[in-house]
Amino acid sequence: MKQIQKLMAVLAVFSILSASCADAQTINQAENETQESESSEIYQGLIKNPQPAYKKNTYGTLNVATYITKADGTYFIADCYHDRIIYSDIITKPLAQWNVLTDEVHYAHTIATDGVAFLVDDTENNRLLAFQKIDGSYFHTQTLDGIGLKPHFITYYEKEQAFMAWSSITGEMYIVKRHDEPDEAGAYPLYVEKIIKIDELYGVYVRSFTIIGDTIYFVSGYNNQKIIQADITRKSEGVDFEITERYDVPQNIAGMAQLYKIQDYYYITVSTDSNENQDYATIIRAKSLEDLSAGEYEDIYDEFGISGGTPYYINEIEGRYYMTHHRTSENIIAFDVNDNVIGNVEVVY
Repeated sequence: MKQIQKLMAVLAVFSILSASCADAQTINQAENETQESESSEIYQGLIKNPQPAYKKNTYGTLNVATYITKADGTYFIADCYHDRIIYSDIITKPLAQWNVLTDEVHYAHTIATDGVAFLVDDTENNRLLAFQKIDGSYFHTQTLDGIGLKPHFITYYEKEQAFMAWSSITGEMYIVKRHDEPDEAGAYPLYVEKIIKIDELYGVYVRSFTIIGDTIYFVSGYNNQKIIQADITRKSEGVDFEITERYDVPQNIAGMAQLYKIQDYYYITVSTDSNENQDYATIIRAKSLEDLSAGEYEDIYDEFGISGGTPYYINEIEGRYYMTHHRTSENIIAFDVNDNVIGNVEVVY
């Protein structure tokens, strides 16, 4: 009888231990699944075996160049209708000698960097492609899918240490940040921290935005005829926009490409009028955005010695300004501005 009682006691203890182990296993499994879920969300679209971008450019000309910038001692051009981003350490090098960062895009418009990661908008595929320089070569490290509808413009906002990627049709700004730690391959994953929605720009084709200080400007689309100004604010849930002004613009300059501040003037490149007619493409400037509605602005297209095309995005590189331009053979124009006077205009490509 005593032996039976001892056996029963041992079995009871074993039962308790087995239940505890099973519970612990269940808890550990749940914790692992949670960690994997969180990890997969942060590392969404990460390329497991990235390959270096060694391909040479095959085109000797540009086809609708939309953006040019310089980073990491390297020039990058968005050759939009050739479906590629190309790069070179020398800007005057023949285009067929440039390298291809990526040709896995359909109408890429811009490229931006935080000094480590490079982010490209793959406009027609509604996604962003991330690249990083590892051991002296550029690698495609990640793809972020489902970025609104036709993401069209990206910039890096230093104050928030975040990329801002604009969905040109849905009125959404994707705030993209870089993870603090690299993965096993040495790449830093990117993740979408937040999506800021501007309801009145849903369905409006807005090609770009401009950040000046703590203010952001969204250029007029052909179907809304307003420049929208907003303060960039910081809330508990992250960066946000608070609309402060709306500037009406005439129908003939409604389809704007970009607003860019140079010294005392707002320079605005215009792609179409309110009817999407590219014959109205031009570049204007005004000291005040309030002046636009009354037509009080300068048309300065002729000062560049080119005509009949479409001025697009302007960017400053080492104190000189570069403007992309299409529908003509002059694709990239460099110029200086001294005391508000445009000079030293040069067709680079």
